[in-house]
Formats: sequence, C-alpha cells, structure tokens
Amino acid sequence: MLGKIIEIYERVVTLELAIDIASQTNLINLHVVFEDEQNRIVGEIKSIDQKLAKITIVGEFVNDQFYPGFSKKPSFRSSVRMIRLEELSKILGDQQIIDKSQVYFGLSTIYTNYRINVRVNSFFSNHFAVIGNSGSGKSFTVARLIQNLFNGSSFVPLRSNLFIFDAYGEYHNAFSRLGDTNPMIKYQTYTTDVQDASLRLLKIPIWLLGVDDVAQLLGVDHPNQLPIIEKALRFVRILNNHNPDLEKRKNDIIARAILDILLSGKESVKIRDQVTAVLTNFHTTKLNLNSEVKQPGYIRTLKQCLFIDQTGKMQEMELVVKFISEFILVDQDETIPNDLVYFTLTDLEQALDFALISEGVLKSDKIFDYANILSVRLHSLVSSSYAKLFECNELMSVGDFIGRLLTANDGKKAQIVNFNIQYVDDRMAKAITKIISRILFQYNVEARQRASIPFHIIIEEAHRYVQSDRDVEILGYNIFDRITKEGRKYGVLLGLITQRPSELSETALSQCSNFIILRTLHPKDLDFIKSMICSFSCDMIEELKSLRPGNAVAFGSAFKIPVSVCFDKPNPEPISSNANLENLWYS
Repeated sequence: MLGKIIEIYERVVTLELAIDIASQTNLINLHVVFEDEQNRIVGEIKSIDQKLAKITIVGEFVNDQFYPGFSKKPSFRSSVRMIRLEELSKILGDQQIIDKSQVYFGLSTIYTNYRINVRVNSFFSNHFAVIGNSGSGKSFTVARLIQNLFNGSSFVPLRSNLFIFDAYGEYHNAFSRLGDTNPMIKYQTYTTDVQDASLRLLKIPIWLLGVDDVAQLLGVDHPNQLPIIEKALRFVRILNNHNPDLEKRKNDIIARAILDILLSGKESVKIRDQVTAVLTNFHTTKLNLNSEVKQPGYIRTLKQCLFIDQTGKMQEMELVVKFISEFILVDQDETIPNDLVYFTLTDLEQALDFALISEGVLKSDKIFDYANILSVRLHSLVSSSYAKLFECNELMSVGDFIGRLLTANDGKKAQIVNFNIQYVDDRMAKAITKIISRILFQYNVEARQRASIPFHIIIEEAHRYVQSDRDVEILGYNIFDRITKEGRKYGVLLGLITQRPSELSETALSQCSNFIILRTLHPKDLDFIKSMICSFSCDMIEELKSLRPGNAVAFGSAFKIPVSVCFDKPNPEPISSNANLENLWYS
C-alpha cells in the first residue's frame, strides 16, 4: 500500500506516503489504483515529495473494463496500490498485435519497453492532427507511423488509399522502398517539377474541374466572377462537344459573341480581326468564315463581307449583323451537357473570352474591372510551365482519374500516393491540394455505396493550405472544413501535419478526433491548442515544452487516456534533416 488518502478535492487526491520514497524509482506519471469493496478508480501521479503525492483521477474500471473519466471518487477507506500489468493493458492496449485491428505506434516513455498498440478503426477512421515545432520530429513521426502500418505486422492494408501532399519532397525516401519487404505494397509519387523526366508528372484533367476548382486556379477574389467561370465552362463543353444535336446551341453561342463584337462600337479593323479570330477558333458547318451570305443576284462568303474599304469602314456591317442574328436562339438553354467532353486549357481560355464578351466586357468598364483579371490570370497560366500539369491527352472520367493516380508504375494498385508539390509556388500548391481533395471528396459523396472506398488525405505543412481563408465568403464553403465535418461518413479522412496550429482553420482542427503533439513552444500555438481541444490540460501544456524530438503526447478517440509515446526512428528516414553546417562551412 502506497499510503492513505488525506484529501480529495475535485479530481485531485492527496496521499500521505507510507513508503520510503528515496528507495523508489521515479513515480511521476505512473498509474495507481484506488480500490475498495465496490470500486477501482485509476489515478496518475502528478507530483510527489518525501511525504505527500498528488494524484489526478483519470478513469475507473467497471466490470473489468476501463472507462476514462469517472462517476465516483475514491473513498477514504480505499487502499492505494500501483497498477498491475493486466490492468495497464486495458488502458494502454495489448502488448501483442494478434490481428489486423491494431497498429503499433511506439514505446511508452513512462513504462519501460511498453508497446503502445492502437486500434486501426479508432485512429484511422477519424481525422487526426500531428502538431509540433520545426525539428520536433513531425515528418519522422508520420513516416514511422505509415511504415508501421505497412511493415509493422503480417497484416497489410492492401486496399488502403493514402494521398500525401508533400510540401518539401521529404517522404519519397521514406516510402519508396516499402515494397522491398512485401511486393504487394505499392507506392507511387507524382512530381510538379516539369523538368524532371525521371518521375511521373502530376497531370490533372482540366475538363474534370468545376466552377469552384477553376476559381481556385485563377485566384478568384469576388463572387461576381463565378458566373463568368460558370458560363465559360458551359461554353467550352458545348463548343468542344461533337454531338450533332448541339450544333444550334454552338451557333447561338458563337453568334452572340460575334454580335457583341459587331455592336461594340470599336474601329472596323478591330471588329474584323476579332470576328475572324472567333470564327477561326470556333465554327460549325453552318457558321464559319466560309458561310454563304446570300443577297439578290449574288452570293459572298462571310469573310468577304468583313472587307474594310479605303475609308476604314465595313460597308456590309448591316448585312453581317442580320446574317449573324439569324443564328440567335430565342429560348437560350443554360444547362451544361452531361457528356464527358475533352478540352484543353487553351480551349478554356477561348471560352472565357466568349463568356467575357457575353457579359458585356466590351461595353462596360465596371464589368471589365473585375472580369478581365480572370482572362489575364488564365492566359498567364496557359503561357506558364504550370500548364503542363493540366495537359492530359486522353479523355477520362473522375473514376478513371482517381484510378490512374492509384496505379503504380508496374500497373498494380498503389496504397500510398505522394504528391510532391515543392516545385510550384504556394498559390498553385494550395490550389492543387484543394482541387484534388475536392475531387476525392465529391467522388465518395456520389458513390452508390457510402464509405466503401476510404481515402486518407494527409497534408504536410497544413497551415499553408488549410486556412480560414475567403473560400466561405466567395464559394460558400471551405473544402477542408467540409471534409472534416462531413467526410468521415463518406470515408474521406484528413490528416493535418503542422508546426503552426494557430494558422490552421479552426473548424478543421476542431473536428479532428485524434492528436499527436510533439514539442511545441510558441505561446500562441499552445494557447490555441488548449482552446481548441477540450481534453487538453495545463499539465499537458507544460509537458509539451520539454519533449525530446520524436516524443509526443497522443490523445483522442483512439486513446483511453493521454499517452506519452516515443516513436521509433523511421527506416529509411524522410529527407528532413537540417543543413550540416560543420561540413558545409568548413569543408
């Protein structure tokens, strides 16, 4: 018996020690049991001196099962003893993994060589966050955890789908050789470096993007720009659709654009050049530069009617306007065809020009101010090396695209997909992360059998991408907030890895059910963690400040009580070490 109870105040029990504390090993953070005829209540030793120990109640045993929290407090007649091994296993988990329901995390920092094994469903079927300062071991922790999942036992999750957004290209080294121990484990990496021919270049089919995705690409900053993008996507899917039933709609779209140019009041030469450019890029069998414009006595082509005389006037302006007006539909159909239509970024740029014309950009400076910026940004994208990230030569559906992502170089299914986004700027990296996450989420939302294909989206440096930005104001939602609020029931789970939790979206972080927190020092981050996570205590705050690299406090739905764990060093390691100045400076 450790001693007798002399005070019980809220969750803290004060014990008068009946042992020689000088002959004991360190007892701090060890667990004790308060036991009487009816109850077994578990506490954790928080402080101790020569005479007294302060013990915080953490849970109780009911019918030999441990439950965190408590409905009763110890009685003064309770005996107090150290916890037994079989009782500890009911709190921290079994020591041996005997089936596929568990995964090895690491070793307890409190109990020597005690393995922390966590139930797969309890951890991986919920959103989680890994938080810690730079150098605290976040990348090592994530790498080790995934290595344990695939190589830690004889049970391998071959049907898992882990999508990692790798901000610095750290994880390729850690995962590229996972298949050495089991050839059924496949890893696939995608690079954003358009110059690197040794790795598969990430390519996103532009025709799979919706209004919100294109808005992310173009950095939309006003809700009024969304209808223009919506119209451009409608136009491009009609103009590039080879369905003959759509020819009247194509003619209507082209004719409206040309009519706006003809009536824009610009110089005749500019009008001719713009009309010629439109009909060169978009035309049908009935409406093109060689369309016949009939007049009594003779026939000319539309191109001939655009002739500019010596005075700089288009003499047949009235005739051309009348001819083009015949293609305008009285009842304009605003629906987008359901057909899967192939188009390119250049096609989208031309369709956006159509949309801008139809929005009156040629006539109104006010519309021009907020609309033309879309054209400028899209043209910059089309002209940049980033355009190669959207150059796909084969028509594919969303399901085909996700299937391609999950196909390794040898044609087998990959369980881990790594997107190395370090070669694009922050704005493009953020857009890519949101677009792919939205595609994965929407695919599972629309699946016939809910949550039948789980997707795990793991985002390194999450504070750069999962933010409280203007998406809610402009689009009406933030994709990561939506995933954390709704994704679990559809099998889309988010893993956030960050060194600055205070810069994360509060909604996304608050919806995480499991946390692995490494050394964290910044007061703002500590306060943010404490305010966002209801089970976080002042004791944990102090503990976080002094953790060694690789040591963490883990808690949440997968843990019955907060657990101090030391993660094994990953093998091989991610490339995340600091610059070796001793070698670099003095070599």
